[in-house]
Amino acid sequence: MAIKDVSSTDEFIKGLWRENPVFAQVLGMCPALAVSNTAINALTMGLATTFVLLMSGLSVSTLRNFIPREARIVSYISIIATFVTAVDYLLQAISLELHRSLGAFIALIVVNCLILGRAEAFASKNTLGRSVLDALGMGAGFTFALLSIGIVREVLGSGSLFGVAVLPDTFQTWTVMVLPSGGFFAMAVWLLVVNRVKERQAEAEKLAQEATS
Repeated sequence: MAIKDVSSTDEFIKGLWRENPVFAQVLGMCPALAVSNTAINALTMGLATTFVLLMSGLSVSTLRNFIPREARIVSYISIIATFVTAVDYLLQAISLELHRSLGAFIALIVVNCLILGRAEAFASKNTLGRSVLDALGMGAGFTFALLSIGIVREVLGSGSLFGVAVLPDTFQTWTVMVLPSGGFFAMAVWLLVVNRVKERQAEAEKLAQEATS
């Protein structure tokens, strides 16, 4: 049954913060840790995932009354795979070097639990408009999370940002940050920060409620 009591704005914003795919739901960890060694890789993966989220959400929401329940998962995966293939070819045409840098992780968007989860849990049960807002919000939240991790890793690991040097030559780069273990470290730091901010927000809301009661 479609959700009626959530505003359109909240439908979009929830994916950015409250239900952020990476920092709140801890989904899509494979690309979040593997390709976020540079900001450009993180941004590209985020945008590619957002495109697939949007197009698959549009398709599933439009066809939800025609897809047999027994075949819905197979149908969703087929739809997702179609748009992932389109993204893969598009990225090859735009930048072959960037495509090689991301390697197989573009193709692995097909099995990203975030995309299949939104198709099953939201797009298949809601209107086209809400499905678009949900996909854009979740995609923006996913991109924000990957970019946050990628910026930290590139600056500390290479002394650059989007390939441009931002730290002096005297800065001793942290080699570990460009390795997979650096992804875990950056992820842990961001989770700590996000959870702390949410705790403070909850405390402030509680105090505000007590003051008005």
